[in-house]
Amino acid sequence: MRSVIGIIAAVLLFAHGAAAETFPNRPITLVVAAAAGGTTDVLARIVAKHMGEDLGQSVVVENVTGGGATVGTRRVVRSDPDGYTLIFGNMGSLAANFWLFPNLGFDPRKDLASVGLVAIVPMVLSVSKKSGIRDVAELIAAMKAKPGALNFGHAGPGTTSHLAAITFLHVTGTQAHDIPYRGSGPAINDLVAGTIDAVIDQTVTMIPMHTGGNVTAIATSASGRLAQIPDVPTFTEAGVPAFDLTVWNAIAAPAATPKPVLQRLETSLETALADPDLRQRFADLAADVPQADQIGAEPLRRLIASDIDRFGPIIKAVGLKLE
Repeated sequence: MRSVIGIIAAVLLFAHGAAAETFPNRPITLVVAAAAGGTTDVLARIVAKHMGEDLGQSVVVENVTGGGATVGTRRVVRSDPDGYTLIFGNMGSLAANFWLFPNLGFDPRKDLASVGLVAIVPMVLSVSKKSGIRDVAELIAAMKAKPGALNFGHAGPGTTSHLAAITFLHVTGTQAHDIPYRGSGPAINDLVAGTIDAVIDQTVTMIPMHTGGNVTAIATSASGRLAQIPDVPTFTEAGVPAFDLTVWNAIAAPAATPKPVLQRLETSLETALADPDLRQRFADLAADVPQADQIGAEPLRRLIASDIDRFGPIIKAVGLKLE
């Protein structure tokens, strides 16, 4: 019996090794658990292009929406662990959702294997032109004057823009009418149209809307004013220093993916992040490439674990649970 088990183990090891040696020999699917046009989608498409060039195979972005990013993430968790199906997630889908969704069905710390961080991005609070609001003080005053009357949109339950919205309302002691969408793109479209009054989302989507005159950005969570929108104050300057939320974005694979395959993906991501073209595109969007000590699988593993610990008390304090 032991010899049979040994043979099976050897065959499996050989199969894994052979797969790693030829990886990749077909296109890779990078699942984005959000609608096209939002921050996650934009960053994923930029990095997918550069990783594809390094790997010699197309890295195809597939948008799988629903359930506050749980549908797409769950699909990757349950996919074959061969490196051909990856998730492009963030601190919402890979950390906060652990607490937001009691029936999540997986633990990001155990059921996903880290590939690496992609970008760290500040948040921007923007209001519609039709709202007539000009700054954070006016927004807070409007919400306190009529609690629950102002329409606060976000990219959907459990997304980073949702986390940002509830955090902002929590630290300012205000209330608003919660309007969920299936992605940042649809939420921002309604913000431009004036259907909703406010949205907090990442710089990647918000900067073009502000510079194009479509919405009014009134605060950023960056440590200092952003060169791309120097007219917009930080939350600290705007009188809300307690709001300091920035968003990390990252790539992960199913947990049982062979180590050599993970190492090849990790190396490809590092190569992509070093490319001057990618770095310039990120800089234009005020998205920061990870520092040297943040690059790689191990820093991401630690970050996922620490952010799961960080978001637990916040979400419990707000009392938010999603199905």
